[in-house]
Amino acid sequence: MHDCVRWPEGVIDVSANRMTEHKRVSERLPVPEAKPDHIADPVDVVPVVNIANALTVFRIVLVPVFVVTLFLDGGHDTAWRLITTGIFALAALTDRYDGRLARERGLVTDFGKLADPIADKALIGAALIGLSILDDLPWWVTVVILGRELGVTALRFWVLRHGVIPASRGGKLKTLLQVLAIGLFLLPLPQPWEWVAWGFMVAAVAATVITGVEYVWQAVALRRNSTN
Repeated sequence: MHDCVRWPEGVIDVSANRMTEHKRVSERLPVPEAKPDHIADPVDVVPVVNIANALTVFRIVLVPVFVVTLFLDGGHDTAWRLITTGIFALAALTDRYDGRLARERGLVTDFGKLADPIADKALIGAALIGLSILDDLPWWVTVVILGRELGVTALRFWVLRHGVIPASRGGKLKTLLQVLAIGLFLLPLPQPWEWVAWGFMVAAVAATVITGVEYVWQAVALRRNSTN
């Protein structure tokens, strides 16, 4: 049996008082709730409504406006062709800056990844088909370019579960040549300058075919390596 310590009268047990006070304070403090292991800390969510996506949507909206102005007054009125070229140039500029803004400002969203290539192909496709309908551009050029674009898109989906085919410098050069060539064909140029437009269009078709073959090669290699 332990001996009990008896304090003389007038002597205060300081340590006991401190322990009692600490217990009282602890009882008053709220006990933090334990966070379940499966709940992760909140992460910053990129809003869908941002400047990069706004530019992409603006480009999509410009496509029907471009088509309407292209066919006004028979499609060969000088004033309307200049306006149409300006609309095409404006849409092409938004294509240049929306992706850059998304990457630099951390505004990359699933919507942007889906809408951006759709906007690009809609603009290029509308311009090529429109020029071919107006007999300003042979149909074989339109078929080759659009066939390649649709084929590459199908390839990307075909190998999506095996990996991603990265964008190449050749692909960026191809897009630039297509935009320049289409812009020159839209302008009401005099006879000597038509050869300049055709020079850019031939270069665009060549780059389109070459990069298309490269994408096929990369897609086959990616699928083969992932299955081995």
